[in-house]
Amino acid sequence: MMTSVQIRQAFLDFFQSKQHRIVSSAPIVVKNDPTLLFTNAGMNQFKDYFLGNKNAPYQRVADTQKCLRVSGKHNDLEEVGVDTYHHTMFEMLGNWSFGDPARPEGGYFKKEAIAWSWELLTEVYKVSKDRIYVTIFEGDEKEALPKDEEAYNEWKKVIAEERILPGKKKDNFWEMGDTGPCGPCTEIHVDCRSDEERKAVDGKTLVNNDHPQVIEIWNNVFIQFNRLKNSRLEPLPARHVDTGMGFERLVRVLQEKNSNYDTDIFTGTIAHTEKITGRQYDFGSSKQSIAFRVLADHIRAICFTIADGQLPSNTGAGYVIRRILRRAVRYYYSYLDYKQPLLHQLVMDIALQFKYVFPELYQQAAFVIKVVREEEDAFLRTLEKGLKRMEDIIGSAGNNAVISGKDAFELYDTYGFPVDLTRLIAEENKLAVDQSGFEKEMQEQKNRSRAATTIDTEDWIEVNKADKTAFVGYNDLLIETRVVKYRKVKAKGKEQYQLVLATTPFYAESGGQVGDKGVLQFGDKKIAVTDTKKENDLIIHFVEELPADITLPVTASVNFENRLYTMYNHTATHLLHAALRQVLGNHVAQKGSLVSPGELRFDFSHFAKVTEEELWKVQALVNEKIRENIPVVIKEMPKEEALQSGAMALFGEKYGDTVRVVTIDPAYSVELCGGTHVGNTGMIGFFTIVTESAVAAGVRRIEALTGPAALQYGYDRISEYRHISELLKAKDPLKAIEKLLEDKNALQKKIDGLEARQLVQIRNELLQKDETVNGVTFIGDIVQVSHADALKKICFDVKNNLRDYVIVLCANIDGKPFVAVGMSEVVAAAKQLDAAKIIKEHIAPLIKGGGGGQKTLATAGGQDASQLRQVIEKVKSLL
Repeated sequence: MMTSVQIRQAFLDFFQSKQHRIVSSAPIVVKNDPTLLFTNAGMNQFKDYFLGNKNAPYQRVADTQKCLRVSGKHNDLEEVGVDTYHHTMFEMLGNWSFGDPARPEGGYFKKEAIAWSWELLTEVYKVSKDRIYVTIFEGDEKEALPKDEEAYNEWKKVIAEERILPGKKKDNFWEMGDTGPCGPCTEIHVDCRSDEERKAVDGKTLVNNDHPQVIEIWNNVFIQFNRLKNSRLEPLPARHVDTGMGFERLVRVLQEKNSNYDTDIFTGTIAHTEKITGRQYDFGSSKQSIAFRVLADHIRAICFTIADGQLPSNTGAGYVIRRILRRAVRYYYSYLDYKQPLLHQLVMDIALQFKYVFPELYQQAAFVIKVVREEEDAFLRTLEKGLKRMEDIIGSAGNNAVISGKDAFELYDTYGFPVDLTRLIAEENKLAVDQSGFEKEMQEQKNRSRAATTIDTEDWIEVNKADKTAFVGYNDLLIETRVVKYRKVKAKGKEQYQLVLATTPFYAESGGQVGDKGVLQFGDKKIAVTDTKKENDLIIHFVEELPADITLPVTASVNFENRLYTMYNHTATHLLHAALRQVLGNHVAQKGSLVSPGELRFDFSHFAKVTEEELWKVQALVNEKIRENIPVVIKEMPKEEALQSGAMALFGEKYGDTVRVVTIDPAYSVELCGGTHVGNTGMIGFFTIVTESAVAAGVRRIEALTGPAALQYGYDRISEYRHISELLKAKDPLKAIEKLLEDKNALQKKIDGLEARQLVQIRNELLQKDETVNGVTFIGDIVQVSHADALKKICFDVKNNLRDYVIVLCANIDGKPFVAVGMSEVVAAAKQLDAAKIIKEHIAPLIKGGGGGQKTLATAGGQDASQLRQVIEKVKSLL
């Protein structure tokens, strides 16, 4: 039986023998594509070739690509671990042909793609021919699309006609999106059932019917049309082949397993999880078994996204990773009964498994472990808070046997509880969950999110023909050019236009550097360029209006001052990176950056706060290199040559075969970089660090200024220092401030002592005012205190002097009402009272506020202080 390593290599070797160039996987995190957060298909990195924005350097390519599908159209997250074949992160084996009308002999189309698919599966992998079914596009009358006779005829050469099945547009016509390249596809399915089952039920009736053992493993897409905004299809000038074979499914078929998770891709991780938790994986459908599968899957997605530069966060792609990680934590916490961080213990398993396939994880394993561990720690604390909130919700449910959809959504949104965990805890307490109410809240949130991010993009309108576009802004900031095409976009109710120029001096946002701004002049008409971005490799200029005649030649001029200050900051970022590695150590690696005209921001891996002394050393070293006025030497060279010469590459970046190397003294800083830089370091003038802070686990951030902004910052700090000196009437303001703080602390101690005595006095007076109500000692009063915490302190203190009691204390503090309710455990049980429930149901409405707490001690604050007497009477009436 072939191992997964052998299966992957056999695929690459096979297509290399068919004159394919084997390329490396693109990062799983997408940088320059506004339509994607993550690479979700093997073809993503080749979109520019399909769209005609760029010529492919090789016409035949094959690879294995890291992919992630958890959001948007490909939202498989809730299925992962429950079934046997859905995954978050997966490998997509693929082979491509990029058509070129000038070199038709270099590519291939349906004939070769189909023949090679059959050859690889049946002759190399030895898949039994009588287990294979294929589907082809049956045509679509509505769109006037004929049946794919060409694919049908090619398949007839190798497989029986009854195994060639017609497929509808949904399954057998692939589209990149609402618009763009598309075409018919042919899918290859394998029937993995036993011989007995196959005799009983014909496999072709189960194809594309969600049967867990009759599965699609390979899709060959034949891209030959372009979908326009009006839904019309037009033939592409060059036809392409785009194939994708799910590696995990392929291994399952070849290793003759019933589940992807039973293959050697996952069994090592599952075995380690068994060892850690002391639980057994039984291959079944219990919650415990699902938990093992969830962990084996999710740890891969977590590891590879962090290694490619995406840290968990509360927005965008970072939030997706945080959701995946938290789902895994919830599963081991709830179903493996493991209450401490687990996932970080699995990182090295994945790093070693993929060491020679995706080496970037192994190279950063220590960093990834640190990030995952801290994320787990943080969420386990949140989970504990969520369970306490769940207790409050259950406690306040009373006779209502249903947890509302709103409460279930709060647990999901604030505490990360999936609704199934809420349902599980509810069932244990003989409660139900309002599922439809929860789904309504979820839908409303999705609608809000969708409304905030929806972009309506019209078709490109071609103005002037251009074989390719070019960026000339490294050397020229003012050029004559023409508009190649433009389109209108609408987002958040605002209309804009996007223009593509034949040649452009405008730098498009990438590598942390912001896009250029400037002016396009058509005759007498000047139009401001508000931003410049990349869509894949296409440079797009954002403008808010169009000229009367867009066909005119255009003068494109970049805002020189903005570009100059951006260049100061970008070169300074390289100097800073090198200085950090010298001062802190070679473990420092860039984890993100922002380079704009106004500031620079640099995120880097480091496991502790950078000390004041270290920051001064870094700042001094950067300024030393600026004063040395070192030439900034920029050269283009083959990537392998650059890396062998010691140039630093960034994890998570996709580099071409030819790269740009920025050298600032070969012994100090050599980096791969596509950004814009000054000619020599002296131009920067001055560098100053403004702040140093934590961004995420194991990641620090430095914000800094250069040039005139850095000088102004220094002048401002000196001015502030002088002003403080004048206010304090001191030559040494630092000593004066230290003395003030000492005096303040001494006064605070005196105040605390006086307050403590005052609270004891109030407590003693309250004990004299107790009364008995239905056998319970009751104290209720309005007291004079300076802060709300004092009420809690008195309630807490009273319990040492009374047995069966209820106390309600009120205070009017600066016109705002505050209330504390306390009671003994005995009274709470005997009278079936709950302080938190009393606050929410009886007191909060009276004072127009809110609050909460524990069963025997709870507090509230509000807006209406006129009802405090009524509050006391209300609590008394409950006895």
